[in-house]
Amino acid sequence: MAQMNMIQALNSALDVKLTDDPNVLTFGEDAGYFGGVFRVNEGLQKKHGLTRCFDAPIAEGGIVAAAIGMGVYGIRPVVEIQFADYIYPAYDQLVSEAAKIRYRSGGEFTVPITVRSPYGGGIFGGQTHSQSPESLFTHIAGLKTVIPSNPYDAKGLLISCIEDNDPVLFFEPKRIYNGPFDGWHENPVQPWTGHPLAEVPEGHYTVPLGKARVMKEGADVTVLAYGTMVWVSLAAAEWAGVDAEVIDLRTLVPLDIDTIVESVKKTGRCVIAHEAPRTSGFGAELSALVQEHCFHHLEAPIERVTGWDTPYPHAFEWDYFPGPKRVGEALKRAMEG
Repeated sequence: MAQMNMIQALNSALDVKLTDDPNVLTFGEDAGYFGGVFRVNEGLQKKHGLTRCFDAPIAEGGIVAAAIGMGVYGIRPVVEIQFADYIYPAYDQLVSEAAKIRYRSGGEFTVPITVRSPYGGGIFGGQTHSQSPESLFTHIAGLKTVIPSNPYDAKGLLISCIEDNDPVLFFEPKRIYNGPFDGWHENPVQPWTGHPLAEVPEGHYTVPLGKARVMKEGADVTVLAYGTMVWVSLAAAEWAGVDAEVIDLRTLVPLDIDTIVESVKKTGRCVIAHEAPRTSGFGAELSALVQEHCFHHLEAPIERVTGWDTPYPHAFEWDYFPGPKRVGEALKRAMEG
């Protein structure tokens, strides 16, 4: 076991798969020699060669289109979109091609591609480097959507995605790539992000897709979160003094509805937290599912704590980002309901 942050854990996952499987390769904008803008690919080109880890043009549609062609012919490409904000030119390829090939071919062809991308705010990236577009992909049948919250899960989930035979969107919360912000006691508006390092096995292991993790057991209220918001929710429960059960969804599609239902039926209350805008965010889907499965067990209205329905502001980042105070206030409202 080694101490790793999320960047190191993701790098280790890629290294393991490049070593174990000659059909795996990785490429993207500055993802070769430079190692990616956040250095997740650092050292991989030197170790595995120019044909296994290489740079791509600034053309997201072309990057994903090339990966789809490779995938149909048995290669398992892992492509890096430099920021999730840049993924939109590739949306048509992902939605109209990657997500449909298994269905259109009657199962004759699959597209085992993994599309990695840093997402979310918390690093003063402004409106074009801080977006959270996960709900645009969870809506599309044929795509899987995965978001880790810690180094151990990041490595295990990424290996599972690479080994999966269907296309996967793998969003990496860049707020917790390198380290924590643990001063939330002094400023609970800003997000606490937990410990940057975790014990991570150096070899091959997987974390299954479609299985949530109970990060903290509790009796009063269930909190559903993913990515950075898992750590924010843990801090919020402490700030509010509420015995919350915090669930890290880990994968949005497939979704572990059984763990969610079991928890909400136990607590009778539910708070949902994500940093994407509120309208049509994934929290709306979660809220509907909880209502459908747990209506007779709910003792208070379901609360959603999200980003605002505006472009991500650079100057007012912490007014936008749902920090421990905002999530904690929702926990208090749920307890009063």
